[in-house]
Amino acid sequence: LANLACESSLEEGNRERVRALYDALSGGDAEAVQQLLAPDIEWWFHGPPACQYMMRMLTGQQQSDESFQFEPSSVTAIGDCTVVAEGRNASLVWVHAWTVADGVITQVREYFNTSLTVTRFAAPSSSSTSSSSKRSAHCLPLWQSSSPR
Repeated sequence: LANLACESSLEEGNRERVRALYDALSGGDAEAVQQLLAPDIEWWFHGPPACQYMMRMLTGQQQSDESFQFEPSSVTAIGDCTVVAEGRNASLVWVHAWTVADGVITQVREYFNTSLTVTRFAAPSSSSTSSSSKRSAHCLPLWQSSSPR
């Protein structure tokens, strides 16, 4: 029972660190951003190259007061080191999967407009074989987007 409480506390702390990062970004607080991120943060991006807003914001190529704002509609902790944040800006839906270790954000995986990919993988086509349908039935999701379609 003590381990469960400790894990819950760790998840909440990680979730709060990620929320603090978004607050610091929207407020233009570079010092807070530097304290929250590892200096050698690992970056992974999936989406159109023009949508690399977070990288431009963190590297100073784009100021937080410009047209794109990251305001998460949800921030969810998964286990003791992963936090998923999602949001929408105009017609773009984004998801960030953050890795937090020892209170520092060490990795981000950034996805843009993934609904088409998710929809195609979620609904087996009529041409799929029964063996692939069986495999997908055993894939249990860790997290599911709550963004409206």
